[in-house]
Amino acid sequence: MQRIKHLYWRAGFGLSPDAWQQRQNWEVAQAVDQLFEEAAQDKTIERAITEAGGQQMEPAMDAETRAARRKEARRQVATNTGDWIQLMADEQSSSLKHRMMLFWHGHFACRVLQPELALQQLALLEQHALGNFRDLVLAIARDPAMIRYLNNQQNRKQTPNENFARELMELFTIGRGHYTEQDVKEAARAFTGWSSDLRGQYIFRRFAHDFGRKTFMGRTGNFDGDEIIDIILERRETAQFITRKLYRHFVNEKVDETRVQQLADQFYRSNYDIGGLMRTIFSSEWFYEPRNMGNQIKSPMVLLAGMLRALPTRFQDPLALVILQKALGQMIFNPPNVAGWPAGRNWIDNSTLMLRLNLPIMLLEASDAAIRPKDSLESKTRGRRLEKVKAEVDLSGVRDLLSIKTLEDPLLQLTDYLLIRPVGVPAFLEQEIARQTDEKRNLLIAVAGIMSMPEYQLC
Repeated sequence: MQRIKHLYWRAGFGLSPDAWQQRQNWEVAQAVDQLFEEAAQDKTIERAITEAGGQQMEPAMDAETRAARRKEARRQVATNTGDWIQLMADEQSSSLKHRMMLFWHGHFACRVLQPELALQQLALLEQHALGNFRDLVLAIARDPAMIRYLNNQQNRKQTPNENFARELMELFTIGRGHYTEQDVKEAARAFTGWSSDLRGQYIFRRFAHDFGRKTFMGRTGNFDGDEIIDIILERRETAQFITRKLYRHFVNEKVDETRVQQLADQFYRSNYDIGGLMRTIFSSEWFYEPRNMGNQIKSPMVLLAGMLRALPTRFQDPLALVILQKALGQMIFNPPNVAGWPAGRNWIDNSTLMLRLNLPIMLLEASDAAIRPKDSLESKTRGRRLEKVKAEVDLSGVRDLLSIKTLEDPLLQLTDYLLIRPVGVPAFLEQEIARQTDEKRNLLIAVAGIMSMPEYQLC
């Protein structure tokens, strides 16, 4: 079961109590197949947009209406981020699909202020998360949210803007050291005219495009953006750059260069098949070596989604998850910059560590949990302020799990479920539980106590 736990935390957000019980006797191959089958069928975001009749931005409007619209848009984007976390935690949705979407959201980091564009980008990531990397890059290059974030709507043949072309190479594909400043300038010319209209749809403005000859990475021609991307992908360094980043995220921050090279060769030969690469990683014996298990600090999104998957939670305030995201330091659709969120130990500081350790008891006590966001939802100028998070937590799944004894000691059974590595139960927690006479209170303290252990922060 140790391998299954490792797989579901790295390829998802852990297991619900019910799923944990069902997979007690599963082999890794069976679990990997199931993860990919679920991912192939999950089109939750696409379906939501279709049912809503499509998402389009409002056309031109007067200044007062625009200001009100922008304020409401910020709130709607925030609500969408909370909805996405709930989808990550939902046992009926594909944990692998959403974990890959979360990875690509950090890789193609983009600040999005309009709810329609946020949903469009989520649908794009959902469609390509485990598909072909070329298709994903081409889609991102045409994504209205990215076009606006990196100012490509201002990229015209008379006045080229290099922002997107630079980040395309430096952060999104091949990495530093494999292109020149002249390559950036020539690539920017190829992406001139790639823009979006007032309704938030991609549009190619022919009059703004530079159709002239360009010399890029040693080749000359009348290249457009698609051809620039193709030239970049023909370089093996691109496969190596992306594979190394995937390895650091899903396997180990300490990179085994020999293994990465083998995986990059497969990625390149497969014409950049993301799903094939990830299946190889999750199916490999080395993925389950002790050095690769329990060595990563959970990102705020993985932490929150994992907690909600184990303990279904209903928040009184629909923006509660937004408050928690901000307080923990990872606000979806609002990365610190185009390089995304720094991971690993960067998730932890004095403030976030205390919140991480105290959050389980805050939620499980069903009290007003005082959370201090790093930024106010409405305005940074209002300074720091305390927010309240009220929640109702469903412990029935954990209670049912304990009714089926896999270990003699219920506390050890809980640690076996909640922690990636088996550890002993702290003496103070055993003593506190021994003092309780109420069964429900006893379970609450046990779950909160184990989730508050430093080991719960690892996956």
